[in-house]
Amino acid sequence: MAPAQSTLRRKLRDEYAMPFAAHYIQHRRTYSSAMMVAFSAYVLQNTYAGLTGGPAAKRKAKVAQQASGAQGKPGGSGDVAEKSAAGGAVETGGRGGAGGRRKRRGPRVEVDAIFFQRLTRLLRIVLPSFRSKEASLLLLHSFFLVLRTLLSLYVASLDGSIVSALVRAQPRQFLIRIVTWMAVAVPATYTNSMLTYLQSKLAIAYRTRLTKKVHEDYLDGTTFYALGNLDDRIKNADQLIVVDIQKFSTSLAEIYSNIAKPILDVILYNWQLSRNVGAEGLIALTIIVQASAALLKWATPPFGRYAAEEQRLEGEYRFSHTRLLEHAEEIALLRGSETEKNIIERTYYALIRHVNRVFRMRMAYSLVEEAIVKWVWGSLGLCVCAVPVFGMRLLGMSGGAGGGIDFGSRTEGFVTNRRLLLSASDALGRLMSTYRDLSELSGYTARVSELLDTMDDVKAGRYQKKLVGGGSTAGRTVGKDEEVAENAKILQGRGKIIHSDDEIIFDKVPIVTPNGDVLIKSLCFYVKPGNHLLVVGGNGTGKSSLFRILGGLWPIYGGTVTKPPASEFTYIPQRPYLSLGTLRDQIIYPHSRAQMLERGITDANLLDILKMLELDSIVEREGGWDTQREWRDALSGGDKQRLAMARLFYHCPKYAILDECTSAVTLQIEQTFYERATELGITLLTVSHRPSLWRYHKYILQYLGGGDYAFGPLNWEERLALQEEKQSLEQKLAEVPVWESRLTDLLKERETREARKERI
Repeated sequence: MAPAQSTLRRKLRDEYAMPFAAHYIQHRRTYSSAMMVAFSAYVLQNTYAGLTGGPAAKRKAKVAQQASGAQGKPGGSGDVAEKSAAGGAVETGGRGGAGGRRKRRGPRVEVDAIFFQRLTRLLRIVLPSFRSKEASLLLLHSFFLVLRTLLSLYVASLDGSIVSALVRAQPRQFLIRIVTWMAVAVPATYTNSMLTYLQSKLAIAYRTRLTKKVHEDYLDGTTFYALGNLDDRIKNADQLIVVDIQKFSTSLAEIYSNIAKPILDVILYNWQLSRNVGAEGLIALTIIVQASAALLKWATPPFGRYAAEEQRLEGEYRFSHTRLLEHAEEIALLRGSETEKNIIERTYYALIRHVNRVFRMRMAYSLVEEAIVKWVWGSLGLCVCAVPVFGMRLLGMSGGAGGGIDFGSRTEGFVTNRRLLLSASDALGRLMSTYRDLSELSGYTARVSELLDTMDDVKAGRYQKKLVGGGSTAGRTVGKDEEVAENAKILQGRGKIIHSDDEIIFDKVPIVTPNGDVLIKSLCFYVKPGNHLLVVGGNGTGKSSLFRILGGLWPIYGGTVTKPPASEFTYIPQRPYLSLGTLRDQIIYPHSRAQMLERGITDANLLDILKMLELDSIVEREGGWDTQREWRDALSGGDKQRLAMARLFYHCPKYAILDECTSAVTLQIEQTFYERATELGITLLTVSHRPSLWRYHKYILQYLGGGDYAFGPLNWEERLALQEEKQSLEQKLAEVPVWESRLTDLLKERETREARKERI
């Protein structure tokens, strides 16, 4: 049996193996070229599949996206309620939603199909066309990337020839090549500097494009207000706009060179190596490298999710300081510095704990990465470099192990191949670490995309807001289940807005706060031009809510609102907003000086308005119309209110919403203001409890509390008389305990005197 097997082996070797080996060695260059073409295609395809996660990851992302969409559907009174304002919708989550499952904070962060969908959307913003400035910078950057790789190939060859001349003791060739080396340093250093410069320019260009787009959406109408008050998804828009966009732009600019350059290096370096040592060893080396790379990818922590979480914690820490500055006066008067310090330190140490955890993961990951990329791949590379020395005759390469190649040529080949291999190994290592960079980019991409998506939803009237306090009905006592069901029904309603030229009509409109509190279930009233409306009521009854609906800030949940567009309303609060800019800007805000002149209004006209309000001296006092100050701190409360009145007279809208706007001025200025506004045809809607204002209004809307209200004509004389009588009665009633006490004393005194008479 054994001789038969030996004969079969010899037959297979002689008839098949040896002819195949001879044929392969004879046509080895052709086969090597074919293998390198396949290798290049494999590198490109495998890189793309590795970065995107492949078809399995795409299917997984699609399933996750569908599941996320299913969870967003309304599921009952306590889960999610949808409502629409003028055609829009809102999602409002209750406290004990169905299921009670814990949701991951923020958007999904992985390098998958969803990430590439988000990134594609952002790329359309930062690279709007092939003729854009950003595309030109990217093309120039690509040119220098290719140039650096070609220079690296030449330097590797030159390095080997320098060592060869040194080993062969050829001083003339050595000096010529040293001079050549120094000459190559000029374009090499220029190329490296240009790559750094162009990468920074790309980051700035990306940030500028993206910031411009975000500013257009964020400052479009009242989006910035709705984002912070009607929706819960974005907590710190300033953090996203200022910090996250900058980090996304920098990461995006870096990721291109971190992917394009290593891919180009791997292909070109290995192509040159295949010409020097053959493609067989490189293919075997690639198989081993890919296996270790798969292990490295499997061991990579979710850096994208960690990056997004770090930015969220950074935003909370920053917000805690912003909140302290906004409420500094109240906190100082309440002596709450220690409590605020604890709050700020809690947010800071939450951030630090997360950062330290990521640092520990990065250290462990770096240990594994360096062990594989530097040492394992390096040792395998040395084996490849040994092929020309030990296997030249076997592989059919010219020369053979001892066939005419001197020590200098062998050294030159080893140095050149080793340098190429080290460069290729470094490029492959950078390509593998690119997955980590992509993970971090996916975190920034998710944050920026969430901002854009939320702004799109807000502009379309789709909000997500939690019901705070279970949705109270403004003091009315109802059962918990009945209350939630009743409010949920209102929140699911749809309101209608009809634009008119001059009148305001509320027809069965519920007044609902963004957190779901139903203040009034059905409000009905109207305002005709010239018929000023006085709005009175206790705190929290819905006075300001009404004006936010009129100003287009809040959506409506039912009924019909007929009103002029929001541009026909001007709002003057008790503490008017004063912008950054000149004294003139405070009156014409939000217009510019050029817009003021287009309307035919001059500084003299503005001065006439100020004279009427007894504020003309402010121009000279503050140094002229073009003086710039922090007006919020430079002016008194009365000056601020009079500037706001001047702003109203400048714009001269159809309607003005006045919220205690005359509390810091004299009765004479108050009278001048109301009389002049009436002369200009401005219809006033006033919130105030000052009886001196009643005479200027024809109708009254009074909030009674508990969801009730009263609307009707206002007879200010009769109401003032009733108010005086009420105050008189209240004063008399306040004296009743005093008179009762006096009567008790008198009765006791009489009893004492009668007792004395009896004793006498």
